[in-house]
Amino acid sequence: MDVEGGLETSRKIAEQSIVLLKNDKAVLPLDRAKVRSIAIIGTHADESMISGGGSAQVDPPGFPSFKWKEHVWFPTSPLKAVAAKAPGLSVKFASGADPAAAAALAKQSDVAVVFAHQWTSEDYDLPNLSLPDNQDAMIDQVASANPNTIVVIESGSAVTMPWIDKVRGVLEAWYAGSKGADAVANILFGDVNPSAKLPMTFPRSEADLPHPREVIPSPSMLGKKAVMATGEAKPTFEVHYDEGLKVGYKWYDAEKKPVLFPFGFGLSYTSYSYSDLKVKAGKQTTVTFTVKNTGSRAGAEIAQVYAALPAETGEPPKRLVGWSKVELQAGESKEVTVNVDSAYLSVFDEASDGWRMVPGSYSFMAGGSSQDLPLAEKITLK
Repeated sequence: MDVEGGLETSRKIAEQSIVLLKNDKAVLPLDRAKVRSIAIIGTHADESMISGGGSAQVDPPGFPSFKWKEHVWFPTSPLKAVAAKAPGLSVKFASGADPAAAAALAKQSDVAVVFAHQWTSEDYDLPNLSLPDNQDAMIDQVASANPNTIVVIESGSAVTMPWIDKVRGVLEAWYAGSKGADAVANILFGDVNPSAKLPMTFPRSEADLPHPREVIPSPSMLGKKAVMATGEAKPTFEVHYDEGLKVGYKWYDAEKKPVLFPFGFGLSYTSYSYSDLKVKAGKQTTVTFTVKNTGSRAGAEIAQVYAALPAETGEPPKRLVGWSKVELQAGESKEVTVNVDSAYLSVFDEASDGWRMVPGSYSFMAGGSSQDLPLAEKITLK
């Protein structure tokens, strides 16, 4: 088995998955010529990064098997990875357990990088979308001490960010795996240009969710016991989902709710422009447009195509119907073609118990996220 090869693959996947969410005043990538001292802050950030639980959990090499819901930390050290990228720079660590001490270290550093985490697992509901263990308050204190604060989030889902206006940079690293620290360091120092986009919406608050907070079932709500395959019996209860077709980003679109970060969003260390949209009907609807790298370094843009169906379908405002990842050198332009299968433009018809396309006016939009769609064209489809 090629363990080293597997670890390199893990790192590359993480680099392609980390989403740059905020980069005020181009705080990233870190400039080795200007930054002389870096504070690395966060639980375990001196030695490890967290793994997701359940079937997502992978036991690190050389470690015994962990229990089903044990919090597993991969032996991949953000502190060491950043220090290796910055020889000659002062790189110091604080766990954040004492927020005042973390803030003091941040204050005497040019840049503070906070590694925050939220553990999740299958068969387990989060009580809320806040970072656990007082991390929000700690980040707030660190950012108050040093405006050049960058937060790296290790999570499996969206989190709320009450400190968002006080920090310069935010990376969503997810559960970054065995070489997660190296992947994050490569992004922080610009050896890798971030290109990933969010596969979900990050809401401003839990009040904006379709179901802000499900009530934890009381004994009076519990129904009969369901017997699992293991023979274990678990009490059942009902949860009512009444948002209908408005699932995910479609909920925020339909309800016109402002969001923290929209579905499909992700920044880069370069910039892109879109032009020349053409839509052609046929067996497949062909959407063609041009993407240009308008910045000063190479990058990859995940260009997205959305469609708005005829009003009589009663569908949410738009749906993602295709995308293409385009690699571009600085100043380079490429024509992008996205073929949209009719299945992605269909609605379910209860009367015929099948999928069908509704004839009428369809609007196609292209751009960098679900809320950044500079190009639009309407055509009539049969």
